[in-house]
Amino acid sequence: MTEATAAAGPEARGGVLPNTGGEISEVSGGGGVVSLGDGWENDDEGGRQPEDGAGKGFVVVFGQTMKTWRVRAGMDREEFGRRIGYSAATVASYEQGRRIPSPKTIDRADEAVGAGGLLSVWKEEVEKAQYPVFFQGMAALEKEAMELLSYDTLVVKGLLQTEDYMRALLAMRRPVLDQETIEQRVTARLIRQGILDRWPAPLLSFVLDESVLRRPYGGKDVLRGQLEHLILVGQKRNVEMQIMPLDREENAGVDGPFTIVIRKDGKKFVYAEAQGTSALQTDAEQTTLSAARYGIIRSQALPPRESLEFIEGLLGAL
Repeated sequence: MTEATAAAGPEARGGVLPNTGGEISEVSGGGGVVSLGDGWENDDEGGRQPEDGAGKGFVVVFGQTMKTWRVRAGMDREEFGRRIGYSAATVASYEQGRRIPSPKTIDRADEAVGAGGLLSVWKEEVEKAQYPVFFQGMAALEKEAMELLSYDTLVVKGLLQTEDYMRALLAMRRPVLDQETIEQRVTARLIRQGILDRWPAPLLSFVLDESVLRRPYGGKDVLRGQLEHLILVGQKRNVEMQIMPLDREENAGVDGPFTIVIRKDGKKFVYAEAQGTSALQTDAEQTTLSAARYGIIRSQALPPRESLEFIEGLLGAL
C-alpha cells in the first residue's frame, strides 16, 4: 500500500469526497485521505453500479424515457436498434435500465426518434451513473485534469486498456461478475478514455512496470492488441509512455501503483488502490511528496522513445 493510502478511513479530517452527483466537494481542513471504498481501476472488489441506489433509479428512468420516445416515433425495437447500431435485445436492456448507453448512443437515439435534444440532455447524468458512487469523484477529476500522472504495476491503466483487455480482466474477477455489470464497466471505461483526445489536451504521463506488459491476460492475441494500442497512444503529442524495466536495481515505486491528477488551479490529488480499497489523498504535503516520488520513478524508467522501442520488441517476440 502506498503512503497515499496509509491513513485512509472515515475518520479523515479533511480531503475530497465524491458525492452521488459526481462533483468534487472540498471538505473543511487542510486536506487528508478519504477512503472511497472498493477498488475500481484494478477490478479487485465491489463497484456495483448502476445498482448504487440513485444511479440505478436514474438509469431506469432514462430507459423508460427513451422507450416513450421510441414508441411515440412509431418504431419497434428492431427498427430503432438498426438506426442506432444495436440489436433489439440491446435496446431492450437500455430501456429496462439493465445497461447504460454511451453518450454517442444517446445522441443517435435522440436523432432517430426526433427528440430535438430532449434525450441528449441526459448524457452527463447518465454518464455519471456509469461509475460506482465512490469512483464518481475520481471520474470527475479526470475530466478536470490539466495533467495526469500514473504509475502501474499490476495491470495496464484503465485509460490505456483495449476493450478485449478490459473484458479479459473482468472475466477473471472472483467472485464472478454478471454480464450486465461487465458491459456497464466496459462502457464506463471506454468513455473515460475520452481524456486521450480531449481539447485542450491535458498532459498525460504513464509509467508501466515491465511485468504488466508480459502478463498474457486473455491470451497472446489480447496482449498483442494491447501492446499495439500502447504504441499508438504513446505516439500522441500530449502523452509520454515509459517502461520500468525489471532489471532496474532502484525503483522508487515499490509501494505500488498510484495516479496523480493536477487541476488547472494547481491543486493535486493522489488516487491509489490496494486489495479492493481505494483512497484519494488531498493533503498538500503528501501530494507534493507523491509528485516528487513520481518524478524519481520517471527518471529511473526508460525514456519515452526507448520505451516505445521496448514495447515494439515485446510485440515482435509474441
